[in-house]
Amino acid sequence: MPAAPVSPGDAPEPEAGRGDDADSRGLTARVPQLLKAMRSVGSGLELHSTLVRICETAAELANARYAAIGVVAEDGDGLADFVHHGVDAETARLIGRLPDGHKGLLGALIHDPAPVRLAELTEDPRSCGFPEHHPPMRSFLGVPLCVQGKTFGNLYLAEKRGGGLFDDYDLDMVRVLAIEAGIAIGNARLYEAAKQRERWIDGSVAVTTALLSGGDPEDALQVVAEQARRLSGSTAGIVLLPADEGGLEIVAVAADQRPKALGAVIPPESELASELLDGRAVFLADAAGDPRTITHLFRDYGPVMMLPLRSDGRVHGALVTPRARGGRPFTETERTLAAQFASQAALALMMAEAQRDRERLAVYEDRDRIARDLHDLVIQRLYATGMMLESAQRRSGVPEVRRGVGKAVDELDVTIQEIRTAIFALQQGPAEVPSGLRAQVLREIKTAAIPSASHRRTVSSDPSTRRSVNSPATTSSRLSARPCPTRSGTRGPRASTSSSTRR
Repeated sequence: MPAAPVSPGDAPEPEAGRGDDADSRGLTARVPQLLKAMRSVGSGLELHSTLVRICETAAELANARYAAIGVVAEDGDGLADFVHHGVDAETARLIGRLPDGHKGLLGALIHDPAPVRLAELTEDPRSCGFPEHHPPMRSFLGVPLCVQGKTFGNLYLAEKRGGGLFDDYDLDMVRVLAIEAGIAIGNARLYEAAKQRERWIDGSVAVTTALLSGGDPEDALQVVAEQARRLSGSTAGIVLLPADEGGLEIVAVAADQRPKALGAVIPPESELASELLDGRAVFLADAAGDPRTITHLFRDYGPVMMLPLRSDGRVHGALVTPRARGGRPFTETERTLAAQFASQAALALMMAEAQRDRERLAVYEDRDRIARDLHDLVIQRLYATGMMLESAQRRSGVPEVRRGVGKAVDELDVTIQEIRTAIFALQQGPAEVPSGLRAQVLREIKTAAIPSASHRRTVSSDPSTRRSVNSPATTSSRLSARPCPTRSGTRGPRASTSSSTRR
């Protein structure tokens, strides 16, 4: 018959049947073994290794063939992890899925964490049997594991070697070991949490560096997606930015498989998009079955974290980290760390945008300075040079010299107009500079409107009125047609008239 569950107590109380010297000597003989087990349990800081070591030590201490630890989920519904000892890898592979703690004796111990000692496991009414390929187990001993006053999980021992039953000494020894194990687990969890935070901080630094390095923004967003995926242990990392037509557009995807969702848009009427754009985080237990996923983008995933990239009251986008269907739910710690990472990424995005604005402003200021220098200095000097050449042209008595000087003056006019066109382009933003066919045609017309030396008009007349195209009278008419310089020394386009007579 199965033994009744044992009520927990603050410390093992000796029973009436333990008063003889033989039992005392037997218990005393096991104390060194218990002390060794306690030292072994607290010898490491890595959580999973600590749990494995507790299983091995408890099995050795109670002379059990099998041992396991079921870690209770944060919400108290089922097991978040199950570490076992004694079942070989091949048998574990044949058994398949590990216990989830939703039914059977393991599930009952989650809701009623008390020491249990059974002579025949299968006869307990809470037992639901074993899966196929599971090794037979009869005797059973279970004690709760508490960390800082809260139930962390349960330690299970089964199948005492030699076919015997777990006795009161086994129960007492395992209960003492469970207390030490709780301390070791607490230390390991603190260490694991510190390491986890360190990884997230390193990831935040990598993201900030990528965004502020001045490189390609698309590459920087890809770094954000990859870091979020790696740190959260997710199937994919996805970055979304507000779309022009509303909603959120997927701009970066980090996944093992080739991303197919890149460029897809979550429509503005989606409840998920509305919540994210309002700055609220969304956590889905099963995206495939959630009615809010109105698109196909997340229907192949299970647990999903959707975090707004929010900084200074403004939402810059969203960060999504989905896990595969049936995957482990995100813990509260993971949610908190991911939210902090998203806030840091949003701050880096805002700083990168401000950095680009400063660089753009510096470029505009530099272009304005260049435009002012061209307008106030270069054109002024070119105009003065043109005036000097025209003065020399008037004083020259050689026709060839006058023609050459006139050609040089015309070329200066063309140069001045080209500089004005460059000034106009410098004073506009890149998006404002006309670059189409129409703009090119207009620029060519403006250039062609300025006479050049190679297109000089001639008029045939009577020999008595024959004169050179660069006579003083022609020069005077050219000067009169040219507008006076502006306050800054610039000149408008000028018209030139020349004539020649031929017999």
